[in-house]
Amino acid sequence: MTNPGWGGAYGDQPNPPQSVCVRHPDRPTGLACSRCGRPACPQCLQPAAVGQHCVDCVREGNKNVRTAQTIAGAPMTRSAKTPLTFALIAVNVIVYAITVAQSGDPMNNTSGSGLARSWALNSLLVADGDVFRLVGSGFVHYGPIHLLVNMFALYIIGRDVELVLGRTRYLAVYFLSLLGGSASVMLLENPLATTVGASGAVFGLLGAQAVILLRLKRSPAPILIVIAVNIFISVSIPSISLWGHMGGLVAGAAATAGLVFLSNRTGGTGAPRTLAGLSMAWLSVIAVAVVSLGIIAIRVLDLRAQLGI
Repeated sequence: MTNPGWGGAYGDQPNPPQSVCVRHPDRPTGLACSRCGRPACPQCLQPAAVGQHCVDCVREGNKNVRTAQTIAGAPMTRSAKTPLTFALIAVNVIVYAITVAQSGDPMNNTSGSGLARSWALNSLLVADGDVFRLVGSGFVHYGPIHLLVNMFALYIIGRDVELVLGRTRYLAVYFLSLLGGSASVMLLENPLATTVGASGAVFGLLGAQAVILLRLKRSPAPILIVIAVNIFISVSIPSISLWGHMGGLVAGAAATAGLVFLSNRTGGTGAPRTLAGLSMAWLSVIAVAVVSLGIIAIRVLDLRAQLGI
């Protein structure tokens, strides 16, 4: 049976070839990306504002999307993960456990521990060339209460600072605070005194948090009160190193100020306007390190001259 109006027999027209997914050639599909027009299977398509885009177009589009950043340039994420704070706490706890194992006495763990004796900060020994004490002393603690207080403060303060600064900047501020505290001890403490503990770094993070609040145009009063109370405690208890705390506070605040004020950014979450602004921020961090090392070097030369080394 024929139909003259259509000019041919039913069923004698060839079917058009079926498209296949560009990423999976073994999968026939009638769908296509609304952006590039290439055929794609449902697995390779994602809903878009208009139509659906293939995974390649989604990836290409994401390259041009500006990632939200904190005031210090760290990426803002929905997850509040702060691995470095927990890692620093873990290192402090492990070092404490080693000193206890060596001394056999958790309440007086430093006197009988070789690690504590070799890491504790002593200006004369630093002048004699044992420079690792400048940082290593920040991971040694006198007894469980000393450790617990410092680690609790690090847990409370460190997580917030790490989220704002990001991991690289956070580590820089933490270790600069340790270095600044050691420089202050070298310059102003009795050279015969022995100093240990993460308090200098914790005070540095307190200073960092105060600067961050100022940059966000929020009141730093709560943090300043905490700092004032801790300074009072440092003055009241002779065994606490006041100058170690003050050196860490100044170094941490100064480094953070450079990172959050000199980055030359627009608004609270804008990306840096220029590479020069970001460079200035890191130059300020380097300047804090240079000043701390300069103080240490001058004090070392002075002590060596006094000792006739």
